[in-house]
Amino acid sequence: MPPKASKDLSYRDVLDRIKKKNYASVYLLMGEEPYYIDLIVDALERNVVKEENQAFDQLVFYGADSDLDVVMASARQYPVMGDRQLVILKEAQTCAGTKAQLDKFASYVAHPNSQGVFVLAYKGDNLSATSALMKAASKAGDSVVIFKSPKIRDYQLSAPIKEYCMQKKIGIEEQAVHILIEYIGNSLQKLFGEIDKLIVSAGPGAQRITAGMAEENIGISKEFNNFELTKALSTKDYPKTMRILEYFRKNPKNNPTVMTTSILQKFFSQLVVAHYSIDKTDRGLMEALQLKTPYALKEIRDGLSMYTPRQSLAAISALREFDCKSKGIGSLQNEYDLQQELIFKIFTVK
Repeated sequence: MPPKASKDLSYRDVLDRIKKKNYASVYLLMGEEPYYIDLIVDALERNVVKEENQAFDQLVFYGADSDLDVVMASARQYPVMGDRQLVILKEAQTCAGTKAQLDKFASYVAHPNSQGVFVLAYKGDNLSATSALMKAASKAGDSVVIFKSPKIRDYQLSAPIKEYCMQKKIGIEEQAVHILIEYIGNSLQKLFGEIDKLIVSAGPGAQRITAGMAEENIGISKEFNNFELTKALSTKDYPKTMRILEYFRKNPKNNPTVMTTSILQKFFSQLVVAHYSIDKTDRGLMEALQLKTPYALKEIRDGLSMYTPRQSLAAISALREFDCKSKGIGSLQNEYDLQQELIFKIFTVK
């Protein structure tokens, strides 16, 4: 099997080459997901120039504060102390004139310094394939690495989270993955930072991150939260649902009814879509519902066996009625009394 071209490398490929000291002359790093760009830049900073020579042979510039002519002139210089010089332009997207100005580097990319490594880190977007810089890079062969870092979609986050935990030599429960994604979002930097905190709090010898640890770390009650409420509803566990609602009533600041209503509306809307979906395989439903984790699919599967299409639509109707009443339209009842009435309707609709 032929080796991958320098334009088709994954972040793992790039890091592996850096580890083996197989450096390219130029690295063009770009894309919406900054985590992998920073990972590669950090690896180059640690490896290309020996620590004792970095004061002489390692130069770091930042887009907003840099004269690009000076940056390019620096890249053309030869190393002072070692056998290789490293020049990095970070936050290139903040350069005055941005993309058009970066075309100045096209001539350098076409004929790079044989004793230098030049890195351009451009976050938030990709450089245009029709730009002078990218045209020069595409013709430069293996001397240039073009790495694109696309934004990770919500439903793709499970894999990098598990991979990161594997690298840290710790397991993670599926529900813990689900909680992290729902509450932290799709920023890998924030997600991995949260995992690092969980590992520290777990202490030496911990073998896995549990859902309870994730809940406690981000301030969610272990038993009584909207995740548990949805889970109880999906299996029609009425006693547990009532216990959770009572907890919400006693802790209204942390459990506003508007948030609960929004989550339940989403759950029953997904049930309706799932009921009428032609492809009911796991993959088909994950795509149709844009689910982020397999854990969420389990609740949908449970719900499908407990609620007919008609019952799911009736639940949505009851939620809309609750929303109006909780705002004082047609009712003066306490919103948590109304919430309890809502759940009763959902459980008893035929």
